[in-house]
Amino acid sequence: MNLDEYENEILEEFESGKLHSMGITDDEKKHLSEVAANTLKKNKRVNIRLSEHDLKAIQSKALQEGLPYQTLISSLIHKYTNGLLVDNPRRA
Repeated sequence: MNLDEYENEILEEFESGKLHSMGITDDEKKHLSEVAANTLKKNKRVNIRLSEHDLKAIQSKALQEGLPYQTLISSLIHKYTNGLLVDNPRRA
């Protein structure tokens, strides 16, 4: 495993026991659980048509990420609707 200097420093501190969890409150845990549940809630079905080329590309990307392709598509839509998807045009 190739780590940079900063990552090696963190690893050494972790292994020596110098790092400790800061923990979170029960209220924070409850809030984060609710956010996760609402984010993952899938209660509507949508059917779309894609070109074979696009579908194969999405399936390939999903395989690289270790995700089912439908999960990747759902994630992309979620990121787009929340303004988290960054446009990065290809360079020639």
